[in-house]
Amino acid sequence: MVKTTGASVEVRLPSRLGFEKVAMGTAASVAQLMGFPPDRIEDLKTAVAEACINAIEHGNQLNEKLSVGVILSASDHELEVKVVDNGAGISKQPAKPDIDRKMHGEEDPRGMGMFLIQSLVDEAEWVHDSKGTNSYVRLVIRLDKENE
Repeated sequence: MVKTTGASVEVRLPSRLGFEKVAMGTAASVAQLMGFPPDRIEDLKTAVAEACINAIEHGNQLNEKLSVGVILSASDHELEVKVVDNGAGISKQPAKPDIDRKMHGEEDPRGMGMFLIQSLVDEAEWVHDSKGTNSYVRLVIRLDKENE
């Protein structure tokens, strides 16, 4: 384990699908340096990828002139990840999807990303600025999940 307290890493990604893998790799590297176990790193990678894809598709509307910012901030016991886009954000926290209805084709199978993110990290928060010009998702994953 490497001392990472106070470390911050920022990555700028083009709004092009596929670049979420750069954010996944960066988040995994920081988490590994912090001493996260492999299963938690996989959870983090999936959550970061989903957040980046949402930012690219929904926040920046696949506009390649806009970028997605990924800011990772390490402390003693947790890693915070902010994924920032140029969208207006969502008006409320996501509702839990009806997985049975989606599985039976009664609802659009898409739209489970936010629920997935919430289930993989310890905290997930969707925020937008008052001007409606930027929004971000804030993810927190704790090193010692059992001691919460």
